[in-house]
Amino acid sequence: MEDEFDSGEIKRFMFVNRKAPHGTIYALEALEVVLISAAFDQDVSLAFLDDGVLQLRQGQNANAIEMKNFAPTYRALEGYDIEKLYVERESLEERGMSSDDLVVPVEVVDRNRMSELMQGQDVIMSF
Repeated sequence: MEDEFDSGEIKRFMFVNRKAPHGTIYALEALEVVLISAAFDQDVSLAFLDDGVLQLRQGQNANAIEMKNFAPTYRALEGYDIEKLYVERESLEERGMSSDDLVVPVEVVDRNRMSELMQGQDVIMSF
């Protein structure tokens, strides 16, 4: 049986980021998986919900917890043809943020639209 990735069929992958950027490995691991998926020419999008919106916040300083601020790495996504970044409006507002606070351009969508986007995916991975 031929493996799905070998068939040349492009799958729609959405990576859902729900965790704060520091304190766990989830955010950094998600970013690494996203880059690997894009290297296999899949249709990759990222969604940021809940504390996941904090991963994109400008001006992060993680020196006190001796971690590297990897938020600027999101700027490299465009070079991997990853241009579908969605941020849930309600999550931003609940944290007193707007799209102006983020390190990269995103499409801000409400919860209903985010749900629609998720329904259109072949694979969803949540971090």
